Amino acid sequence: MIATSALVLAVATAPADGLQGFLSGPGQFLPLIAIAVLFYFMMIRPQQRRAREHAARVGAIKRGDTVVMSSGMIGKVVRVEDAEIGVEIAQNVTVKVVKAMIAEVRARGEPAPANDAKA
Repeated sequence: MIATSALVLAVATAPADGLQGFLSGPGQFLPLIAIAVLFYFMMIRPQQRRAREHAARVGAIKRGDTVVMSSGMIGKVVRVEDAEIGVEIAQNVTVKVVKAMIAEVRARGEPAPANDAKA
């Protein structure tokens, strides 16, 4: 009985000292580092990729493209400059829009919805 309790006491204290020393030192930061790495790969990296793709689409805008502005207005590009574009939002109504305010670039010649009358 005494030998069994001594053996249990020896086994219980030996690994705990080594583990306790590691967890009180650099090991306590491992969960924080793991969370930071996970946060980078799950949130930051995909957002950077989407931003690069959006910048490439906005940079490739050409005359005749259909764009959706950040306000929700849809128009056809009639003029392209360095930082601004001219967008026709109605017949004979053209507005200047800063390129950064373009939310989406739609392809040229997208079909119109079925309920719109052709003019």
